[in-house]
Amino acid sequence: MVDLSVDLGPIKLSNPVIAASGTFGYGLEFRDFLDLNRLGAFCTKGLSLNPKIGNEGPRVVETPSGMLNAIGLENVGFERFVNEKLPLLHGFETRIFVNFFGKTTEEYIEMAKALDGVERIDGVEMNVSCPNVSEGGTYFSSKPEILFEVVSAVRKSIDKFLIVKLSPNVGNICEIAKAAEEAGADALSLINTLTGMTYDLETQKPYLGNVTGGLSGPAIKPIALRMVHDVSQAVSLPIIGIGGIRCTEDALEFLLAGAKAIQIGTANFFDPAITIKIIEGLEDFFEKNGIEKISDFRAK
Repeated sequence: MVDLSVDLGPIKLSNPVIAASGTFGYGLEFRDFLDLNRLGAFCTKGLSLNPKIGNEGPRVVETPSGMLNAIGLENVGFERFVNEKLPLLHGFETRIFVNFFGKTTEEYIEMAKALDGVERIDGVEMNVSCPNVSEGGTYFSSKPEILFEVVSAVRKSIDKFLIVKLSPNVGNICEIAKAAEEAGADALSLINTLTGMTYDLETQKPYLGNVTGGLSGPAIKPIALRMVHDVSQAVSLPIIGIGGIRCTEDALEFLLAGAKAIQIGTANFFDPAITIKIIEGLEDFFEKNGIEKISDFRAK
């Protein structure tokens, strides 16, 4: 039997495949398509302390080899998630990471503390691709010193496993990654979406109601691979690779680039069972190549 288990510091996953935040709902939506227990983990839709409506439509549009979304972080809020969603997941053994965000450092701290007290949650993933309203809309991920401040504040407030999800829309992602590491992150996930836009030629206006959105899908894979490779050389933290993964070969490339685990996002929309297919594909690849453990492959 091939051993696909991976260690992310204090957290061990049965395999390296994680369903990415924003593409897998709260996990419950995919129960009819796959066995959640076969996943290494999944990340919930991004949560805020209070419910959030999100942006006006249109909010999603396909692009060549990808998609743009401007959902606006719509979610049910902390209380409804804990009282209505999470109890339905108690019967599953897979790891659950809760993605969360805030508009100020204080909101990040408050949300992190609330999640820290929930036993079933295995870890939290900070979405730092948000504008800091206290600083006039400066993005938390934009400068190392700003990121260091908010991650440090969260780290001092919680004991749970802390993943920081990095944005590619920065000058030097390695400097940002180092700041997150110095601030106390347990792991890094990258990359989040790239900012983009498209026009509706019939109306001659931007297609998305928000004008711009986040580009994801196969189109961004080469960029994501390069950033994962660079960051893996710059920090010693476990890295979770994200960006355009849609098949086993894509997942293997991220492992070669330095990722210990991978997240699958946009591919969940065109194949709800893609995560399981990639897990099975990894098993087949390693078995055919006489590789007993995933760590042996990464060591190469």
